[in-house]
Amino acid sequence: MRISNELYDLLRAIADLLLPALGALYFGLAGIWNFPYGEEIVGSITLVVAFIDIVLRILKGKYDKETSDEPKDI
Repeated sequence: MRISNELYDLLRAIADLLLPALGALYFGLAGIWNFPYGEEIVGSITLVVAFIDIVLRILKGKYDKETSDEPKDI
């Protein structure tokens, strides 16, 4: 399976920036405002981040292997 560079960059930004920031925001607000399920929601976000990261690492590894096998122009 291949994904475009744009989709890879978007997923990387979501996993590296957006979801962790959202988790931290909810966890902080849950403590201040007594929002429900703070630990459960943040734990779920953390699992989603880990899943996206693993999938992207696998795809990048396959892509790197495919592109390193191609003959290079000199």
